[in-house]
Amino acid sequence: MIDCKVDADGIATVTWDMPGRTMNVLNQDSLSAYGATVERVLKDPAVKGVILTSGKADFIAGADLEMLLAADVSDAAQTMEEFSRLQKMFRAMETGGKPFVAAINGTALGGGFEICLACHYRIAAANPKAKVGQPEVKIGLLPGGGGTQRIPRLIGVMNAAPVLLEGKDLPVETAKGMGLIHEIVPAGELLARAKAWLMAPAGEKVVPTFAAKGSPAIDARAVQPWDRPGFKVPGFPGGLVWSPAGVQTFIGGNAMIAGKTWGVYPAPKAIMSCVYEGLQLPFDSALRVETRYFVSLLRDPVAKSMIRTLFFGLQDANKLTRRPKGVAKQEYKRIGIVGAGLMGAGIATVSVQAGLEVVLVDRDQAAADKGKAHIAAELDKLVWRGRMAKDKRDATLARVTATPDYAAFAGCDLVIEAVFENREVKAEVTKRTEAALAPGAIFASNTSTLPITGLAEASARPANFIGLHFFSPVEKMPLVEIIVGRKTSPETLARSLDFVQKIRKTPIVVNDSRGFFTSRVCGAYIGEGHRLLKEGVPAAMIENCARMAGMPVGPLALNDEVAIDLSWKIMDQTRRDAEAAGQKYEGSGTEDMLELMVKKLERFGRKNGKGFYDYPADGKKRLWPDLARHFPVDRDLALDEGLAKREKELEVRKRLLYVQAVDTARCLEANVLTDPQDGDVGSILGLGFAPQTGGAISLIDQVGVAQFVAECDSLAQKYGTQFAVPKLLRDMAAKGQSFYGARASKAAA
Repeated sequence: MIDCKVDADGIATVTWDMPGRTMNVLNQDSLSAYGATVERVLKDPAVKGVILTSGKADFIAGADLEMLLAADVSDAAQTMEEFSRLQKMFRAMETGGKPFVAAINGTALGGGFEICLACHYRIAAANPKAKVGQPEVKIGLLPGGGGTQRIPRLIGVMNAAPVLLEGKDLPVETAKGMGLIHEIVPAGELLARAKAWLMAPAGEKVVPTFAAKGSPAIDARAVQPWDRPGFKVPGFPGGLVWSPAGVQTFIGGNAMIAGKTWGVYPAPKAIMSCVYEGLQLPFDSALRVETRYFVSLLRDPVAKSMIRTLFFGLQDANKLTRRPKGVAKQEYKRIGIVGAGLMGAGIATVSVQAGLEVVLVDRDQAAADKGKAHIAAELDKLVWRGRMAKDKRDATLARVTATPDYAAFAGCDLVIEAVFENREVKAEVTKRTEAALAPGAIFASNTSTLPITGLAEASARPANFIGLHFFSPVEKMPLVEIIVGRKTSPETLARSLDFVQKIRKTPIVVNDSRGFFTSRVCGAYIGEGHRLLKEGVPAAMIENCARMAGMPVGPLALNDEVAIDLSWKIMDQTRRDAEAAGQKYEGSGTEDMLELMVKKLERFGRKNGKGFYDYPADGKKRLWPDLARHFPVDRDLALDEGLAKREKELEVRKRLLYVQAVDTARCLEANVLTDPQDGDVGSILGLGFAPQTGGAISLIDQVGVAQFVAECDSLAQKYGTQFAVPKLLRDMAAKGQSFYGARASKAAA
């Protein structure tokens, strides 16, 4: 696991190479082995210096997240002691009197980069794929191995901010330019250059600040900058955090955090506090501050929820764990798309970027050419940003055939229709497309609401019919919701998952129903925004409360983006389908609002520049001033600035999240979703559901199922059946169960 060889010159080469893993990680076994190795080389008089490197293609990926997720953090003092061991180990490297060199052969992230920072010198191999950085903030944590203290002391607070607060992965060239890496050398020269640095004649000598009084000076190469007499934090006059420049930096940093996170993520605030407090203390005291903040975050349910969903859940989805077994992998070469509008052109863009040939069909040549022009514009953006060469752009675009001729679909492995949400139009497209396809080809609908089983009635081969629901803008949104119809075959599902993986999107698999999962939960969110507006809650409060709850945009802004007239068309189609089936249409209570906005006021959303917001050509969007005339504001609420208003804001935030979580639980009960993890991954990636919760199902676990049911019962009594909990939740509450706790117990059994 940790190999240590000492050569004739007294240079110890310590190599991390964990068996049975493709990447090295920091876990109890590897850290224990490494700690023993550090102790041994420091005590060995034959060792003059140490090279730390990796036997894998990459250096160290960071902490083992399975270890963090499973950690028992109920005892804060004990957890503090456990995680202090890492700090002590790294500190032993720094203060042992022998120089350590990190020979970074590949990617080093999180704790893997922190161990490099604890080395006295850092040399990286010239590897364009290698990245270094501290991504912990993305999973609700902060660097727990000294990163919040070493990085600002190396490069200053301003330069450290994006590394710590945004979790950016840095190419090694960028890291060198910032001062986090000392040298970059050809990969074949990495170990030789590390040894050469250690073997160079000793120069300056210093008495480190950690040494006892009267201790002799030692080689300065074995002393970190912050352990040298007279060290000052770079970027501040005199190195003083409380200097005017320092005060301005932290005021600006806090404002930036508030603006970007709306106060819903604890990790960025903890990182900023950690840096501020730590830079005013001796280094060892600063490390204890960092450990306290790290433990406080680890004990908060936010971190574990984010780790479970945004690492393990996302990883499982991208590995296609839901793919039916025994089906040969589909290798795609040529696909087709019907409908060259924004959605169809977006699907074509990501497909052609993945190396596929794309046939783009629309009603006439002009419409098809417009779709191809969209693809060209997206590729031009990549050229302008330096992410694609012009000749590659030309070759990529040449793989797109734009035509009105359905016969061009011959030879396509898959065709995706992305036409209007109209059952008759989709039926005609299905028949015309299948006439040109080989018998084994897949036909997929990009419908956002219409049940796949019903659409497949127009197909001559419903076993090959499936739903592939993309999200707009396709180029940016990472999720694809795969909808399995009643007659969809396992082979079609498996091959569809292969396509989603090919175009580098993340899939979730759901069973068929109206609205499936994401669209119906999105509708619940938008619908609650409509109800709040009708109740007299100011539009600005609704939108701001949504952001403060962790949503990326408010429900009114989201409705403008997806188009208000589309919401009306979906409602109208649902009503007509219910009537055709002899069923009673169950309204949402917001039909009159949609009727007013679409039919009377012709406010369709961003698409025509008029919705709940106005979209002036010469400025930013703004809430439509006349909203209050059509939806009068509760006067008492508008004038109140005290406790009542704050309580109302908290209730609005709760309503906007809970209405989505309740509907997600209904999807589980109805077997639309078959696993809570799909609900969490899908809600965050598809809907932007408050990531700090870990997803809509994780929110229920965070609150506690029994408590969630009680609060929803209260909301249902006050505001309506949209908060009525399904039997699934009521039964779980009665049994004291939770979604992930129950699953963990079952797995353990």
